[in-house]
Amino acid sequence: MPDIHQQTIHDNVSRALAEDIGSGDCTASLIPENTQMTTRVIARENAILAGTEWFNAAFQTLNSKIDIRWFAGDGDEIKPDQELCRLTGPARSILSAERTGLNFLQSLSATATLAGAFVTAVSGTSAKILDTRKTIPGLRVAQKYAVSCGGALNHRVGLFDAILIKENHISAAGSITKAIQMAAELYPQLLLEVEVENMAELAEAVTTNAQRALLDNFPIELLRQAVNRYSGRIELEASGGVNLQTVRAIAETGVDYISVGEITKNIKAIDFSMRFIQD
Repeated sequence: MPDIHQQTIHDNVSRALAEDIGSGDCTASLIPENTQMTTRVIARENAILAGTEWFNAAFQTLNSKIDIRWFAGDGDEIKPDQELCRLTGPARSILSAERTGLNFLQSLSATATLAGAFVTAVSGTSAKILDTRKTIPGLRVAQKYAVSCGGALNHRVGLFDAILIKENHISAAGSITKAIQMAAELYPQLLLEVEVENMAELAEAVTTNAQRALLDNFPIELLRQAVNRYSGRIELEASGGVNLQTVRAIAETGVDYISVGEITKNIKAIDFSMRFIQD
């Protein structure tokens, strides 16, 4: 899980608020300035909660006098009609931040929930679910945090913290061996992974001491062969064609990791609602 720096949350939320409010919230200005209100956020479906710090920042960036009391935390499984939190404070600020706060909570909870579904699907096997770099632009750290709330693991955060040699890198470098040798020389401290498309390329990756091989779109039988031949000599990661219908069979081949782009790019926002509480 990446470190959640407060500056990252601040930057995410500030951009989102500026995008929504612009020169001012015309509708909220209809409310008398000194009006106070209490609202509550309700879950409308089963989910895994994530994004509470982004939610909090959306409101408290606008007005530090808004009090937020949570009844659930990130990583918790939540149920329909469950009250998640209550907010009390200046009505204008609460109304202005409502959509931004809910957008973060709904989207990050969606990622956590889908990640959790994949983790559950491979339960009892040795395979671990990984995310990818297929994230919403500008929300990489937020989504990778949400993945961890769902119980899955983070692959590299970006292009700077691990080596993943893919087809185009191999073509440009001249061969798998040349690319791996250069990577090991330049970045000995980083995870060194290479994408392979067949058993011959996998054999080359093993002999050149890559730490992990990404088995790109290997059919189930070929995944089994790769595990039987090379397990213990190199970490094996399956990728391609992975969904909730196929992931169990992939995991049962014995691969170490399964990377799933779907958990960050094919998400459906979780249904939460915010409602005014009458005195």
